[in-house]
Amino acid sequence: MPVTDAPLTGLAQGWCALSLLHGRIDAHLERALQAGHELSVREYSLLDVLSRQHDGPGGHLRMAQVAESVVLSQSATTRLVTRLEDRGLLVRYLCQDDRRGIYTDVSDAGLALLAKARPTNDRALREALAEAAKNPELAPLVSALESLPAQAR
Repeated sequence: MPVTDAPLTGLAQGWCALSLLHGRIDAHLERALQAGHELSVREYSLLDVLSRQHDGPGGHLRMAQVAESVVLSQSATTRLVTRLEDRGLLVRYLCQDDRRGIYTDVSDAGLALLAKARPTNDRALREALAEAAKNPELAPLVSALESLPAQAR
């Protein structure tokens, strides 16, 4: 009989449950955003992150920061930015202080699409979490998410 480390096994089970919850939520969001707005979850996330930028010190994100925020590699983020720029949803321009730096902003069309897509995303997220809460393995994770303070989300 193999010897197992009970806490590690519990940790591994928790990780599997978290991965399952993420996958289910991601798939549900993907279907809703694609059907309603022709946006992928990654595209929505990128528009959302970039829409929160502001003028002033530290207001604009460099590509590495954007990549970290949307959990993609820098090269994948650059390709995603290019696709959204080609669709007229983003614009890029040189940084005034450092001509080597390039900033990306959400265009007016991107902001309008994001505003239309946000209720769809929120509704789909609520639906996915409600469905996951019915699963005894996932219910504690759903409860933990719902108990997070708003600024942590």
